[in-house]
Amino acid sequence: MSSKPSRKLPAFKPYDQHQLMAFPPTFEELLPENHPARVVDQVINSIKIQPLLKAYSQLGASNYHPQCLLKVLVYAYVTNIYSSRKISQACRENVAFMWLSGMNRPDHNTINRFRGVRLKKILQKVFNEIVMLLAKEGLLSIEEVYTDGTKIEANANRYSFVWKNSILRNKEKMKQQLAEIWKYAQHIATEEDNLPPEPPTNQKIDQQRIKQTVDKLNEVLGKKDAVDSGTKNKLRHITKTYPARIEKYEEQEAILENRGSYSKTDTDATFMRMKDDHSGKGTLKPGYNVQISTSNQYIVNYSIHPNPTDTLTLIPHIELHGQRFGKLPKSVTADAGYGSQENYEFLLINSINPFVKYNMFDLDQRGPVGRGLFHSSELSYDHKKDEFTCPSGQPMKFIGTREQETSSGYRQTTRHYRTEGCSTCEMHGSCRIPTVDRVVSLNPQLEAYKRTATELLNSDQGRAHRKKRCYDVESVFGNIKKNHGFKRFMLRGKQKVEIEMGLLAIAQNIRKKAA
Repeated sequence: MSSKPSRKLPAFKPYDQHQLMAFPPTFEELLPENHPARVVDQVINSIKIQPLLKAYSQLGASNYHPQCLLKVLVYAYVTNIYSSRKISQACRENVAFMWLSGMNRPDHNTINRFRGVRLKKILQKVFNEIVMLLAKEGLLSIEEVYTDGTKIEANANRYSFVWKNSILRNKEKMKQQLAEIWKYAQHIATEEDNLPPEPPTNQKIDQQRIKQTVDKLNEVLGKKDAVDSGTKNKLRHITKTYPARIEKYEEQEAILENRGSYSKTDTDATFMRMKDDHSGKGTLKPGYNVQISTSNQYIVNYSIHPNPTDTLTLIPHIELHGQRFGKLPKSVTADAGYGSQENYEFLLINSINPFVKYNMFDLDQRGPVGRGLFHSSELSYDHKKDEFTCPSGQPMKFIGTREQETSSGYRQTTRHYRTEGCSTCEMHGSCRIPTVDRVVSLNPQLEAYKRTATELLNSDQGRAHRKKRCYDVESVFGNIKKNHGFKRFMLRGKQKVEIEMGLLAIAQNIRKKAA
């Protein structure tokens, strides 16, 4: 009887995790030459960190070296690790972190304190050094930049908020309540009571005026027997609650400044509509408007703003560029969200080429097809007579000017022109609102800036900048938010958010350099 052939076992590589090594591998052997950790090490070693050293006291116990912590923190943001506890864990378990830290093991408190306290006012200088280092290597330019903004959610409770309009409504209700009781008091007051015809809160409502009004009402009504119980209860409630309420409202208004809202858990965060909300409806969430300028997908400048719209952010953002590098850029390319008269004026006065669209630029490029035959830009204008001609041939004569002030305090003048007899015109259904004569507005200064911008944008250089903007600056935000999963700040308060954005910007630049 023949025996069955023995089954051949598959071949495996040697495996013995307890095997002792005469010459254990070093970190240098474990990290490839092109590893991102080596780029972080090279870049941080190349910059001056003296300002960071000055943040430490000579007294007390020894500290972890700031160069070590900076390398660890930057590499953490390069590899999408944003939690201080996870960074601390990586310093104990991850080969790249162990190599960068020199086998130091800072705990999460040390890392958080370094990030949130030591790097205040210092990280911007570190970022500037890195940008200038990359510029010397020819990887980016600080003279031609592409600017855009995005909203990133704050580390704040989205359901605890303060609204400016709500405060104004409540103050108005308080004012009306006081006015009603004051009116009642006038009916039963005598000449000896010396009660003015209007309460002190009639013009303006604040702590002092409320105190004056409440004290006077208590003085007049407190000694009258004919006061009904309902009014007494109202006055008692007002005396007890209004001083504290107005004090709270004034404190909230001081925090709001020019904003419309803020979160109670991060008072620097403003409620904004987030595009990347899962519902697709743009839900209001506390957040920050992050502005960046890029060159070849390297971040050259970053800034944090409380404004939900981009229009008011451009000037402070470009001014910060000048503070960083000692000079303003020669050209700025941005989308239509930045195309305001104030921004054009700032850029042209400072000899910056504004490759910046205005909100109707794309439609204007299509001419009457895009704008429509009855659009105001299609009407002929006579400079000598200072009048427009409507589509039916009737003159539209100048009727006056109007000055407007933007939320930033910038003043602009608009001229208005009106035609007559629209109700009998056969084109009235298409040309105007049926019930009124048509009025056309013209801002001569803004129109001049638009012509300059259009000329620049339609030049060969302008077309090249417009094409490049889409993949230069917008892709950076896409990389940070989508590819690296950063959609919400970890720290609270504008100063700390600026630190975190600085770390993100440095990480983006190092990733780009290592790629």
